[in-house]
Amino acid sequence: MGLVQLLILALVQGITEFLPISSSAHLILAPEVTGAADQGPLIDVMAHLGTLLAVLVYFRRDVVSVVTGKLALLQGRVTEGGRLVLLIAVATPPVLIAGGGLYVSGLADALRDPLVIAWATLIFALPLWLADHFCKQIKTPETLSYKGAFLIGVAQMFALIPGASRSGVTMTAARALSMTRAEAARFSMLMAVPVIAAFGLLAGIELARGATPGASLTDGLVVAGLSFFAAWAAIAVLMRVVDRIGFLPFVIYRFALAGLLFWWVL
Repeated sequence: MGLVQLLILALVQGITEFLPISSSAHLILAPEVTGAADQGPLIDVMAHLGTLLAVLVYFRRDVVSVVTGKLALLQGRVTEGGRLVLLIAVATPPVLIAGGGLYVSGLADALRDPLVIAWATLIFALPLWLADHFCKQIKTPETLSYKGAFLIGVAQMFALIPGASRSGVTMTAARALSMTRAEAARFSMLMAVPVIAAFGLLAGIELARGATPGASLTDGLVVAGLSFFAAWAAIAVLMRVVDRIGFLPFVIYRFALAGLLFWWVL
């Protein structure tokens, strides 16, 4: 796989992962636009690993709080960081179970279709705007209930459909529960850590075994490294401007992208 293609994939992944516009959709569409061979789902996940590292570094204070919170939980004490651990633990199982089912059944590849992406991009855009426009901004992850965390986790299952956007569906659910825009974005990114880590570990094993034609462990590591820097910049921009601009620009982008996809496919 050429360096230029790896660079494009890394930039697309890093910039779009934490914007509610579906990084997976853009990664799947990139080869269609450039004319290159489809990089396959494993390279996609390795690109996600780079963004995982970006989250850990950018939210290092939260990460430290989570680590100390885990230690406190083992001692029978529930600290602020420990409660965040429990919220993420409650939110994570639905997508892992659903994702495992797709992987074992082989349906994951069937979803990598431009028409599926077009419909998902369109359908999941409207709830994002409705939740952002009509719901209050009063909650933070620290005041979120365990039931609310589970509901956001259920919403995260829809992210397995390319075009739906993991950050998009989780931010939509968080805003529907009256979480502030910035805190919805923060919780969405922290929720991504165990999910990306789980699927990234699987991808790393498969890449090391050479299970994906045209992909190598070196390719995956290059994509992961480049996507880290792109994701770092994207997170910094999103967290600074999301309170000012809201999610409407991303909704408009999704409608435009869906329209272009339908025109291109049909």
